[in-house]
Amino acid sequence: MTDFNEMKEALVACDTVKLTGLVDTALGQGTPASDILNQGLIAGMDIVGEKMENGDMFIPEVLMAAQAMGECMTVLKPLLGEGETTGAGNVLIGTVKGDLHDIGKNLVAMMMESAGLTVHNLGVDIDPAEFVTQIKEKGANIVCLSALLTTTMPAMKQTVDAIVEAGLRDQVKIMVGGAPVTQAFADEIGADGFAADAGSASKLAKQLAA
Repeated sequence: MTDFNEMKEALVACDTVKLTGLVDTALGQGTPASDILNQGLIAGMDIVGEKMENGDMFIPEVLMAAQAMGECMTVLKPLLGEGETTGAGNVLIGTVKGDLHDIGKNLVAMMMESAGLTVHNLGVDIDPAEFVTQIKEKGANIVCLSALLTTTMPAMKQTVDAIVEAGLRDQVKIMVGGAPVTQAFADEIGADGFAADAGSASKLAKQLAA
Protein backbone atom coordinates (compact mmCIF):
# COMPACT_ATOMS: atom_id res chain seq x y z
CA MET A 1 0.00 0.00 0.00
CA THR A 2 1.51 3.33 -1.09
CA ASP A 3 1.98 5.91 1.66
CA PHE A 4 1.03 9.13 -0.10
CA ASN A 5 1.53 11.10 3.13
CA GLU A 6 5.21 10.14 3.15
CA MET A 7 5.43 11.29 -0.48
CA LYS A 8 3.80 14.64 0.37
CA GLU A 9 6.15 15.13 3.34
CA ALA A 10 9.22 14.43 1.17
CA LEU A 11 8.02 16.95 -1.40
CA VAL A 12 7.33 19.65 1.19
CA ALA A 13 10.81 18.93 2.65
CA CYS A 14 12.30 19.38 -0.87
CA ASP A 15 13.96 15.96 -0.49
CA THR A 16 14.36 14.98 -4.14
CA VAL A 17 16.28 11.76 -3.47
CA LYS A 18 13.69 10.43 -1.02
CA LEU A 19 10.78 11.55 -3.21
CA THR A 20 12.04 9.92 -6.39
CA GLY A 21 12.76 6.76 -4.37
CA LEU A 22 9.18 6.71 -3.04
CA VAL A 23 7.78 7.23 -6.55
CA ASP A 24 9.93 4.36 -7.92
CA THR A 25 8.82 2.11 -5.05
CA ALA A 26 5.15 2.98 -5.60
CA LEU A 27 5.44 2.20 -9.32
CA GLY A 28 7.17 -1.07 -8.47
CA GLN A 29 4.20 -1.97 -6.24
CA GLY A 30 1.84 -1.38 -9.14
CA THR A 31 0.40 1.95 -7.94
CA PRO A 32 -1.10 3.78 -10.97
CA ALA A 33 0.98 6.75 -12.15
CA SER A 34 -2.16 8.94 -12.07
CA ASP A 35 -2.66 8.15 -8.36
CA ILE A 36 0.97 9.04 -7.60
CA LEU A 37 0.54 12.29 -9.51
CA ASN A 38 -2.75 13.35 -7.94
CA GLN A 39 -2.59 11.94 -4.39
CA GLY A 40 1.16 12.34 -3.86
CA LEU A 41 2.71 15.09 -5.97
CA ILE A 42 -0.15 17.52 -6.70
CA ALA A 43 -1.48 17.12 -3.14
CA GLY A 44 2.05 17.85 -1.87
CA MET A 45 2.40 20.97 -4.02
CA ASP A 46 -0.97 22.16 -2.69
CA ILE A 47 0.59 22.10 0.78
CA VAL A 48 3.66 23.96 -0.56
CA GLY A 49 1.36 26.61 -2.01
CA GLU A 50 -0.46 27.03 1.30
CA LYS A 51 2.84 27.30 3.18
CA MET A 52 4.06 29.95 0.75
CA GLU A 53 0.80 31.87 1.18
CA ASN A 54 1.16 31.73 4.98
CA GLY A 55 4.83 32.77 4.92
CA ASP A 56 6.03 29.35 6.14
CA MET A 57 7.93 28.65 2.89
CA PHE A 58 9.85 31.07 0.72
CA ILE A 59 10.63 31.29 -3.00
CA PRO A 60 13.94 29.30 -2.95
CA GLU A 61 12.23 26.41 -1.12
CA VAL A 62 9.19 26.54 -3.40
CA LEU A 63 11.48 26.36 -6.43
CA MET A 64 13.29 23.36 -4.90
CA ALA A 65 9.97 21.60 -4.26
CA ALA A 66 8.82 22.29 -7.84
CA GLN A 67 12.17 20.99 -9.11
CA ALA A 68 11.75 17.80 -7.06
CA MET A 69 8.29 17.32 -8.55
CA GLY A 70 9.72 17.93 -12.02
CA GLU A 71 12.22 15.08 -11.52
CA CYS A 72 9.35 12.74 -10.67
CA MET A 73 7.27 13.95 -13.62
CA THR A 74 10.06 12.87 -15.97
CA VAL A 75 9.45 9.32 -14.73
CA LEU A 76 5.64 9.55 -14.59
CA LYS A 77 4.82 11.33 -17.86
CA PRO A 78 5.46 8.36 -20.20
CA LEU A 79 3.22 6.24 -17.94
CA LEU A 80 0.29 8.64 -17.85
CA GLY A 81 -2.52 8.40 -20.39
CA GLU A 82 -3.17 11.35 -22.72
CA GLY A 83 -4.74 14.17 -20.73
CA GLU A 84 -4.08 12.55 -17.35
CA THR A 85 -1.42 15.06 -16.44
CA THR A 86 -3.81 17.98 -16.54
CA GLY A 87 -7.02 19.09 -14.95
CA ALA A 88 -9.67 21.30 -16.51
CA GLY A 89 -7.53 24.42 -16.43
CA ASN A 90 -5.94 25.58 -19.69
CA VAL A 91 -3.95 28.65 -18.66
CA LEU A 92 -2.40 31.44 -20.71
CA ILE A 93 0.08 33.56 -18.72
CA GLY A 94 2.18 36.54 -19.69
CA THR A 95 3.63 39.86 -18.57
CA VAL A 96 1.75 42.75 -20.20
CA LYS A 97 2.95 45.15 -22.89
CA GLY A 98 5.84 47.38 -21.82
CA ASP A 99 6.87 45.24 -18.82
CA LEU A 100 9.90 42.94 -18.93
CA HIS A 101 9.65 41.35 -15.46
CA ASP A 102 9.20 37.60 -15.43
CA ILE A 103 10.55 35.96 -12.25
CA GLY A 104 7.25 36.15 -10.34
CA LYS A 105 5.24 35.23 -13.42
CA ASN A 106 7.45 32.20 -14.07
CA LEU A 107 7.04 31.05 -10.46
CA VAL A 108 3.25 31.33 -10.82
CA ALA A 109 3.42 29.30 -14.05
CA MET A 110 5.55 26.63 -12.32
CA MET A 111 3.13 26.38 -9.38
CA MET A 112 0.15 26.09 -11.73
CA GLU A 113 1.83 23.33 -13.71
CA SER A 114 2.62 21.56 -10.43
CA ALA A 115 -1.08 21.83 -9.56
CA GLY A 116 -1.94 19.85 -12.69
CA LEU A 117 -3.02 22.73 -14.92
CA THR A 118 -1.93 23.09 -18.55
CA VAL A 119 0.14 26.29 -18.79
CA HIS A 120 1.17 28.30 -21.87
CA ASN A 121 3.80 30.83 -20.77
CA LEU A 122 3.91 33.63 -23.37
CA GLY A 123 6.84 35.51 -21.80
CA VAL A 124 7.10 39.28 -21.33
CA ASP A 125 6.02 42.48 -23.12
CA ILE A 126 2.90 40.82 -24.56
CA ASP A 127 0.62 43.02 -26.66
CA PRO A 128 -3.16 42.85 -25.97
CA ALA A 129 -3.75 41.58 -29.53
CA GLU A 130 -1.28 38.74 -28.94
CA PHE A 131 -3.20 37.61 -25.84
CA VAL A 132 -6.37 37.53 -27.98
CA THR A 133 -4.63 35.51 -30.72
CA GLN A 134 -3.21 33.03 -28.21
CA ILE A 135 -6.57 32.55 -26.44
CA LYS A 136 -8.03 31.47 -29.78
CA GLU A 137 -5.06 29.27 -30.72
CA LYS A 138 -4.62 27.55 -27.36
CA GLY A 139 -8.31 27.37 -26.40
CA ALA A 140 -7.43 28.84 -22.98
CA ASN A 141 -10.09 29.18 -20.30
CA ILE A 142 -7.91 31.15 -17.84
CA VAL A 143 -5.77 34.18 -18.70
CA CYS A 144 -3.20 35.46 -16.20
CA LEU A 145 -1.82 38.97 -16.62
CA SER A 146 1.30 40.09 -14.73
CA ALA A 147 2.62 43.64 -14.21
CA LEU A 148 5.45 44.71 -11.92
CA LEU A 149 5.38 48.43 -12.71
CA THR A 150 2.64 50.97 -11.98
CA THR A 151 3.31 52.40 -15.44
CA THR A 152 2.36 49.11 -17.14
CA MET A 153 -0.81 48.46 -15.11
CA PRO A 154 -2.96 50.31 -17.71
CA ALA A 155 -1.87 47.62 -20.22
CA MET A 156 -3.82 45.13 -18.07
CA LYS A 157 -7.02 47.09 -18.67
CA GLN A 158 -6.21 47.38 -22.38
CA THR A 159 -5.78 43.59 -22.53
CA VAL A 160 -9.09 42.97 -20.72
CA ASP A 161 -10.79 45.42 -23.11
CA ALA A 162 -9.25 43.66 -26.13
CA ILE A 163 -10.55 40.30 -24.89
CA VAL A 164 -14.03 41.80 -24.48
CA GLU A 165 -13.92 43.40 -27.95
CA ALA A 166 -12.88 40.08 -29.49
CA GLY A 167 -16.00 38.46 -28.04
CA LEU A 168 -13.95 36.06 -25.90
CA ARG A 169 -14.79 37.39 -22.42
CA ASP A 170 -17.35 34.65 -21.68
CA GLN A 171 -14.81 31.98 -22.64
CA VAL A 172 -12.08 32.97 -20.17
CA LYS A 173 -11.54 33.84 -16.53
CA ILE A 174 -9.00 36.66 -16.13
CA MET A 175 -6.55 36.78 -13.23
CA VAL A 176 -4.14 39.63 -12.48
CA GLY A 177 -1.10 39.92 -10.23
CA GLY A 178 2.21 41.65 -9.58
CA ALA A 179 3.70 43.87 -6.88
CA PRO A 180 1.60 47.04 -7.50
CA VAL A 181 -1.63 45.19 -8.33
CA THR A 182 -4.49 45.01 -5.81
CA GLN A 183 -7.91 43.41 -5.53
CA ALA A 184 -9.45 46.87 -5.97
CA PHE A 185 -7.57 47.33 -9.26
CA ALA A 186 -8.68 43.86 -10.41
CA ASP A 187 -12.30 44.83 -9.71
CA GLU A 188 -11.85 48.18 -11.45
CA ILE A 189 -10.64 46.68 -14.74
CA GLY A 190 -13.15 43.82 -14.72
CA ALA A 191 -10.85 40.91 -13.90
CA ASP A 192 -12.23 37.76 -12.24
CA GLY A 193 -9.52 37.43 -9.62
CA PHE A 194 -6.35 38.73 -8.02
CA ALA A 195 -3.56 36.76 -6.35
CA ALA A 196 -0.80 38.20 -4.17
CA ASP A 197 1.62 35.26 -4.58
CA ALA A 198 2.24 32.09 -6.56
CA GLY A 199 0.63 29.79 -3.98
CA SER A 200 -2.67 31.68 -3.88
CA ALA A 201 -2.57 32.17 -7.69
CA SER A 202 -2.36 28.42 -8.21
CA LYS A 203 -5.23 27.80 -5.79
CA LEU A 204 -7.39 30.51 -7.40
CA ALA A 205 -6.76 29.16 -10.90
CA LYS A 206 -7.94 25.70 -9.81
CA GLN A 207 -11.10 27.24 -8.32
CA LEU A 208 -11.81 29.26 -11.47
CA ALA A 209 -11.22 26.21 -13.68
CA ALA A 210 -13.57 23.98 -11.68
